Amino acid sequence: MELTYRDIKAATDRVTGRVRPVALAPGDRPAGTASGELWFALEFMQHTGTFKARGAQNFIQAHREEGTLPTAGVTIASGGNAGLACAWAAQQQGVTATVFLPTTAPAVKVDKLRGYGAQVRLVGDQYTDALGACLEYAETSGALLSHAYDNPLIAAGAGTLMEEIHHQLPGLDTIVVAVGGGGLFAGIATAADHYGIRTVAVEPENCCALRAAIEAGQVVDGPADSVAADSLGARRVTELALLAARHYDVESLLVSDNEIIAARHALWHDRRLAVEHAAATALAALTTDDQRPGRAYRPGPDERVCVVLCGANTDPTDLMR
Repeated sequence: MELTYRDIKAATDRVTGRVRPVALAPGDRPAGTASGELWFALEFMQHTGTFKARGAQNFIQAHREEGTLPTAGVTIASGGNAGLACAWAAQQQGVTATVFLPTTAPAVKVDKLRGYGAQVRLVGDQYTDALGACLEYAETSGALLSHAYDNPLIAAGAGTLMEEIHHQLPGLDTIVVAVGGGGLFAGIATAADHYGIRTVAVEPENCCALRAAIEAGQVVDGPADSVAADSLGARRVTELALLAARHYDVESLLVSDNEIIAARHALWHDRRLAVEHAAATALAALTTDDQRPGRAYRPGPDERVCVVLCGANTDPTDLMR
């Protein structure tokens, strides 16, 4: 399994006109840093509230082009952003989507999935129960099994974000992105390397599957204990993500939950941007005061940096305090 820039370009051709082009906004340089530019990629304004709409669109379209999209449609086990993206993309293309969730899933998510036209199946009280039922359904019905991040088509779709950012900021030096299962990171890093752009991968210190894989030299299980675990809580990254970290110009950083929370609050109080903790994770690497190696990113003189604000499916009430 591999991911190439060619895959990103093919995905860009497929999703252009079907997803919202990313908006970029200038930011203030963090205190104490050198001259240069800071930009925010406002991907939380994407359909369904996250970048995952890109991968879901590419996944379904690619299978349609190849004639491998079954009449039973697509299926996925996810009550989160991936499930919403899959349901939305399927609805856009007139495809049946069957989404499996545990019975404990919040009613608001179930209602939103049904609003996108998905067939919702509630099974068991844990995600593993829903996943098992989803796998069985895919086998018996012939439905196409999708995944939140562990698929080259999903990662390539996510990488189309980097294509759009480069088009708007051709002189960009560095892209900063949060990492969970690694789909967005792998896509971003692959496209960024094509343009000679450095990728900074940021994870919560207790939710760091990519760092664990880098240190072990192979994909391994890592911890998933963080305020951002609802989006970044994959216990292991994909092989695609590890390959990207090994072969491209990538810097891996860890931030604390307190730093993530502070960055999220700063985005709200300074800019009125309500984002997920996962989105604030990327910014926290630039705003932290932690001077230990592997904890902060300090841009150099005249460096142009873009931080991906990847999602906004969050409860904003705690930001109003």
